[in-house]
This record gives sequence, structure tokens and C-alpha cells, in this order.
Amino acid sequence: MEHEVRDITIIGGGPTGLYAAFYAGMRERTVRIIDSLPELGGQLMALYPEKYIYDVGGFPKVLAKELAGELVAQATQFSPEIVLDEEVLTLDRREDSILLGGRRGTYATRALILCGGKGAFEPMKLKCPGFEEFLGKGVDTAVRDPEEFRGKRVLMVGGGDSAVDWAMVLKDLVADLLLIHRRNAFRAHEKSVADLHTAADAGALAIRAFHEVKEIRGTHRVASAVIYDNRTGEEEVLEVDEVLTFLGFKPDLGPINGWGLELAGSRVVVGRLMETSLPGVFAAGDLVDYKGKLDLIATGFAEAATAVNSAVHFVDPGARNSAGHSTNLRIFKDS
Repeated sequence: MEHEVRDITIIGGGPTGLYAAFYAGMRERTVRIIDSLPELGGQLMALYPEKYIYDVGGFPKVLAKELAGELVAQATQFSPEIVLDEEVLTLDRREDSILLGGRRGTYATRALILCGGKGAFEPMKLKCPGFEEFLGKGVDTAVRDPEEFRGKRVLMVGGGDSAVDWAMVLKDLVADLLLIHRRNAFRAHEKSVADLHTAADAGALAIRAFHEVKEIRGTHRVASAVIYDNRTGEEEVLEVDEVLTFLGFKPDLGPINGWGLELAGSRVVVGRLMETSLPGVFAAGDLVDYKGKLDLIATGFAEAATAVNSAVHFVDPGARNSAGHSTNLRIFKDS
């Protein structure tokens, strides 16, 4: 089935893609969002809906699912076409459009904006006996509902923002929480790390640097874990109910790798107007690479607006450079 041509198609329904859809609607363009997940929101909904986010303008802190809900409401007010559970496999150029081939249909568009985040959500795995065996049986790589961990003994593994943030969320719910990291320094926001150490000093959780998991044991579910000091090799057996791992994600652009885009590793190279190496194809968010790139939701919003303006100019070279301030737009004054 070939769908009606749109001015702008956005691949990715996470924060950046949703903001791009909103901004394209402000530019009064026809818009389509395609996402491989069953609901909009990207990682906010798929991986950590109950986690607080602290670095979005206007929110001292906001639950990921609440931010996703507001972004969806903002993006859908201009009635974009939304296609979920769909993976775009191919990209072919026509004389005046781009044809995207998906598993369930084809989608014609005059311009394309890639907002697919870091690619597939494939978490890195612990390379130790028991990890695969007990995955979903006490071993998890994400938290969907913090209440599932109430009163349990939890071993958490990782040193990035997800590990630090979830440790701060779960510390008041669990019976016992130990966070281990293979290095001494955490790769999270400085304020979050400071709060983590303050909580540890107060006895709310324990932290062990230079420690890793050697083995996860149990029968039908996790019952214990063997950890070791990677400097000395000294081992310790811990009785635990849950092992949570936050080791990051394996970057995988999937079919995008074969579209002829200029890549830098697992990212798409863009210029200052968020243009890629293919005419009519733009990109924004964690997917892109340029000097000084910051992987922040706030950065993605700005990149999305720039990408939309560039796409609008590609579709209509006579269009003005930006949408202008929203308070001056007729579409808002009349609502």
C-alpha cells in the first residue's frame, strides 16, 4: 500500500521527532511520523517511563511518561499522520519526492527528517554466566514500574545517568540497594553523582567502585550474585532478589546504514542546517554527529526546529526562514 505524499516525513516518535512534528505543523506543512514502536514517546515510554528527567527547560523535574504525554499532545494538535509498529527499510529518490519502503507499505514524502535516536533499543549485556538464563527472572535491563522492586534486595550495575538516576529513585523503595561500577568515576551529571554520594553517606544505599559481576546464580529465579574487585580479584557472594544492569545500548542504525548517508560510526553526519549528505534528507537528535554535539533532549528540540526549517525550504524555496514567534502566529491567536 502506498500512502499519500506528505511535505515532511519524520522517522522517530521520541522527543526530537515529536517536537519536529509540532514545529512542522507550525510551518503549516503536511506531516507524517513513522515509528517502529507501538506507541509514541520513544525511550521515554519504552525504557524509563517512571524516571524523573531534570534537564528539560521549564521543568525542575518531570516524569518521563508525563513529558512524553505533553510532547504527544503538542505534536498531534496539527493532526499529523501517525504510523506505528512500522520499520522503514529502504529509501529511493524520485524526481520530486522520496519513497520510503516499510514492512507494511510505502510512504512518499517531499522531505525526510531522521529523528531515530541512537537506533535500535538493544541494551548491552553482562558477559557472565547466569545473565541470559535469568533475564526476565530477576535480571532486567530497564525499570518499567518501580513498585516491582519494593522491599527487595537489589544489585545494580552501571555508571551512567540511568544507573545513577534509578538508584536515586529506588533507594527509598527497596530493602537493600548496592550499586557497583567497574570504574571509580561515574559518567553521569555532576549534580546527580553528588546526590548519589550524599545518599550513600546517609546509608540509603551502598556504592562499590572497581567491582563487576562474575556470576548470577539461582534456580527458577535469581537468588545470588558473585561480584569481584577488578583490582585484586577478591570475590564476594551476595544474596539478591534482583540484578539491574544499565550498561548503555549497542548503537545500531539498522537499515539506515544502507541508504548512502555519510556516517561517523553509528551516527549520521549533518551540517549546521541539519542537512545530511542526501538532498532532501535532514536529521536531528541523538542520531546526528557534528562538532560540539550534546546528547540532550533540549538540544534535540533546537535541532528539530532547524531541521524542519531546512526541510520547508527544500520543499518550498520561497518560504520564509522560520515560523516566527508562536505568540504572533494566527493559528494560535484564533484558538
